[in-house]
Amino acid sequence: MKIINGKKIAAQILADLKKEIREKKLKPCLAVILVGDDPASCLYVQKKEQAAQKIGIEIRKYNLSKQTSEKKILEIIELLNRDFQINGILVQLPLPKNISADRIIQAIRPDKDVDGFVKNSIFKSPFVLAVDRALQETGRDLIGKKAVVLVNFNIFGQSLKSQLKKLKFIKDFKKADIIITALGQPQIIKGEMIKPGAILIDGGMSKVDGKTVGDVDRESVKEKAKWLSPVPGGIGPITVAFLLRNVIKDVPQM
Repeated sequence: MKIINGKKIAAQILADLKKEIREKKLKPCLAVILVGDDPASCLYVQKKEQAAQKIGIEIRKYNLSKQTSEKKILEIIELLNRDFQINGILVQLPLPKNISADRIIQAIRPDKDVDGFVKNSIFKSPFVLAVDRALQETGRDLIGKKAVVLVNFNIFGQSLKSQLKKLKFIKDFKKADIIITALGQPQIIKGEMIKPGAILIDGGMSKVDGKTVGDVDRESVKEKAKWLSPVPGGIGPITVAFLLRNVIKDVPQM
């Protein structure tokens, strides 16, 4: 089984972004809204913040309690929509069950929706871009390849299927050439579930006994899978890199 080195791919993207920010004297700023204290969400936000700071992107973070009302979150988004200093707005998912993720996400202006979720967004989803980049790393001809998608948010699945049109999306694991997962359910994908030679793109993240693991049981798939994007060090870093590339897309030069 070959490993897709997401850290290496992300490092090159981030190096290019840092150079662009420095040479163009850009002052990009990303607003991040985190509701509640979900461990995986906090980890995701921390990774984004660390990468942003390294390349010169300011982070304006809003840590809200899980009791925060939907109305209050919408008010914050409206303020950020009108703030010319904010180049991108990110609402970390999942949100508490009493809050409509769709209403919250769709309130973001299309030109600030760096996650690429809003209707008519000017951006492509960083997660989908990361999946596509990881698949390219395999060197395989992907046109018409059968893929299974397992995600915990419909918005991710919709983005994948609409933007990766070269793939044929199916539901049968045993027939899938590619399995893309972002469930956040530790090691749920086992070797007996997959087709020999499958490409596994693991976008899930969980904590088990203090250790970060993905949706794929790496040990059980290693004799059957051809390629794996591991957790940590796979899709996560690439997604963050593409997110930050979106942030600086339309930042005016000084």
